[in-house]
Amino acid sequence: MTTISQSSVDRPQHSYWRDNISRYGGKVLLYLVLIGCSLWFILPLIWMVMTSFMPIQQVGKFPPEWIPTTWQFENYTEALRFWNFNVTFRNTIVITAATMVGNLVSSTLVAYGFARFRFPYRDTLFLVLLATMMLPFAVLLIPVYIAYNEIGLVNTFWPLILPHYFGNAFFIFLCRQFFLGIPQDLIDSGKIDGAGEMMIFTRIMVPLAKPAIIVIAILSFQNSWNEFLGPLIYLKDQNLHTLALGLYYFQGLPGQGGMQNQQMAATVMMVIPVLVVFFIFQKQFIQGANISGLKG
Repeated sequence: MTTISQSSVDRPQHSYWRDNISRYGGKVLLYLVLIGCSLWFILPLIWMVMTSFMPIQQVGKFPPEWIPTTWQFENYTEALRFWNFNVTFRNTIVITAATMVGNLVSSTLVAYGFARFRFPYRDTLFLVLLATMMLPFAVLLIPVYIAYNEIGLVNTFWPLILPHYFGNAFFIFLCRQFFLGIPQDLIDSGKIDGAGEMMIFTRIMVPLAKPAIIVIAILSFQNSWNEFLGPLIYLKDQNLHTLALGLYYFQGLPGQGGMQNQQMAATVMMVIPVLVVFFIFQKQFIQGANISGLKG
């Protein structure tokens, strides 16, 4: 009768644990590093939210205290009382909505043309388009302002809206990459059925490019919602101010210079819509970024 030694029984068990440690140890370490980095990047957001509920005497303490000794929810009501929130919120919604529509319509149409039409110097024109991304905003600031001032559009929403109806180089590139990945057979099938170019674009290309379009919509929303320099340059009337501009002037109001808790409360109210939009569409955003070739 054959007997099994204890060492022969223990060896497979040791091998099993060693394999599991080598297999899952790297993943656990990676997850710990990612969690640590995430907490590091989210600390300013946590500090902003906590400060918005603190009494003013606690804000300037050193070392800083993270938990409010007294939760002052009235910081938000006081911020709303001094800050022209309703007007700035309405103006920001109008500009952001118009900007998103302009970017979606113009960028998808131009991208479709570069992706599916063959015409002379197409690749050269596309390279020129991409080259415009390297022009700093400061280089164009003065001539563009003079042009808008000459036609009487300064102190209106139009300088913040009109440029987005002529295409955005980055959005065009992003959408073109997606259109190039759509099989030509689908377009040929549409042409056989008698569909024109606009019907192919609206019935075939746009529905299939939904992930890329969502990415463009989210980035357009974020850029327009947080834009500060454009409104600062073109909007002089306080009734035309956006949230970013209103928050800037809110710091200089009488009695608000040292009220960092109320300033943080106003900042939280401005940031919340951006966070909500991202968390709702984060799955589509990541999917569209991966499929379109956007990395990093």
